[in-house]
Amino acid sequence: MAMGIHGLLGGLSGLLLLLCALPWTQGGKVLVFPMEGSHWLSMRTIVRELHTRGHETVVLAPDVSVYIKEEDFFTLKTYAVPYTKEEYEYHLLSSLQMFFKNEFSVMMILSNMELMKNVSTFYVSCCMSLLHNKGFIQHLNSSSFDVLLTDPAYPCGALLAKYLQVPAVFFLRFIPYDSDFEAAQCPSPFSYVPRLFTRNLDHMSFLERVKNILYPLPFKLIFHFAFIPYEQLASELFQREVSFLEIIGHASIWLFRFDFVFDYPRPIMPNMFFVGGINCVSRKLLSQVCIGPSSKEWSSNISFHVWL
Repeated sequence: MAMGIHGLLGGLSGLLLLLCALPWTQGGKVLVFPMEGSHWLSMRTIVRELHTRGHETVVLAPDVSVYIKEEDFFTLKTYAVPYTKEEYEYHLLSSLQMFFKNEFSVMMILSNMELMKNVSTFYVSCCMSLLHNKGFIQHLNSSSFDVLLTDPAYPCGALLAKYLQVPAVFFLRFIPYDSDFEAAQCPSPFSYVPRLFTRNLDHMSFLERVKNILYPLPFKLIFHFAFIPYEQLASELFQREVSFLEIIGHASIWLFRFDFVFDYPRPIMPNMFFVGGINCVSRKLLSQVCIGPSSKEWSSNISFHVWL
């Protein structure tokens, strides 16, 4: 009898040790650095899903943010910026209106250079306020985040991830002049991959290939000047020369909000993923006013294809 009890206790002890040795599944700590406007509306879906799957999410936003508000599926932490709420909203909306009112092109950029300069100064000032806030940065460092999710259209998030030495996940549509693919060291031959806004296909004539080479050059020059302040800020933080490509090259994973088939086939790296359908999570059927007699079947197909 005593031997049976000792055997049972020994078995229970062994089971306890085995359970202690097994890795326990738990959610990670995710720091989210969004960009205002529609960029945040797209990222908000991911933040909600992360919360649903048991991850702890902390969203960073300016204390005068227009669109990013506190919600029950994330913790909101704000940082001070050198603008009042009215000034912040004015600079933000003026930049959004520029892109909504004009077709995105070289001429649009050139005709709005002064506004572009002001927009760049506005975002860089907000970034400097965050990164120079030593107490806040120390708090983020001590929080031991596992990953930082950000939209590199506002490079401050990428710079913050590099400064905190936290792996970065980029959620984006594109970065001007193919700097995203260049930073990821992804092949992007001019003779095969159409550049944005050229309206070229992946099969190009000689003149279309020439256009494919020349068209991005003005964008490269313009946005180079827009991103120089981030290089200067990074060089100041790390006490060495830091390029913009090095800042965004810190990304571990790239999540592109476009579709590989609909945009164009191109080479990609193993850490690049296409998540274009994510913007269609809250989809609705087309209105009966817009469609004909076979409306139900057609609108249902449209809804299905949009979701894909």
